[in-house]
Amino acid sequence: MKNSYISNYLTKISNLLIDFHQEDFFKIIQFLRLIKRNKKKVILVGNGGSAAMASHVSVDLTKMCKIRAINFNEADLLTCFSNDYGYENWVKKALSFHADKGDLLICISSSGESQNIVNGVKFAKKIGCKVITLTGFNKKNKVRKLGNVNLWLNSKNYNLIEMTHHI
Repeated sequence: MKNSYISNYLTKISNLLIDFHQEDFFKIIQFLRLIKRNKKKVILVGNGGSAAMASHVSVDLTKMCKIRAINFNEADLLTCFSNDYGYENWVKKALSFHADKGDLLICISSSGESQNIVNGVKFAKKIGCKVITLTGFNKKNKVRKLGNVNLWLNSKNYNLIEMTHHI
């Protein structure tokens, strides 16, 4: 017997994946190849569940793709920088220590409205990093407007957005 809840959930995720523009996937692959060839690094950031995903993806990029990849999910770094520079500036400040021209920043933000991510993206672009954004909710969200490649999901459901971004 088919479980209608599970079938419905998987159908929603499948539909979100189908809506992605395939050319954006190819651009991401090109960025990753360029990063590896030029011996640069990928920096991944997010909040909440998106931060957990950033951690997981950074490990996969390092282990499976042999690309230097880092994330900023250490509680001591996050709380120190948030306390000293304000939560809205902690990503920007961490990037000021770790990002270099030519690096790739991948920002994961379901809403695309998190000010700490917006400020981080602006800083990264200012110093010459490429930026990939993974967002949902409003198509005109702040983070999406700033990326070089933007994977936007037409959903307002955090769970569906996060699970689809993870795929």
